[in-house]
Amino acid sequence: RIIAVGTTTVRTLESGRHNGEKVLAQQGTTDLFIYPPYHFRLVDVLLTNFHLPRSTLLMLVSAFAGREFLLCAYEEAIRERYRFYSYGDCMLIL
Repeated sequence: RIIAVGTTTVRTLESGRHNGEKVLAQQGTTDLFIYPPYHFRLVDVLLTNFHLPRSTLLMLVSAFAGREFLLCAYEEAIRERYRFYSYGDCMLIL
């Protein structure tokens, strides 16, 4: 399993060159914009914060977890008074 800690890690891993299941070392930048219905090639699990509405980060997580699942998770987070954004609570999406 490939566990990404944060959305930046997801973009880095998904942008990289792969040889089977191995990520090859490289240097550079990425302009990868992940949004539904993106097909993830490498990342299996995501640990990420609860992101702000209408953000590109929320789009990435929606592509990973699915919109309906994410809406339910956010409803629960609001009901339980979780903290959002960078210094808030996080979720592990399996």
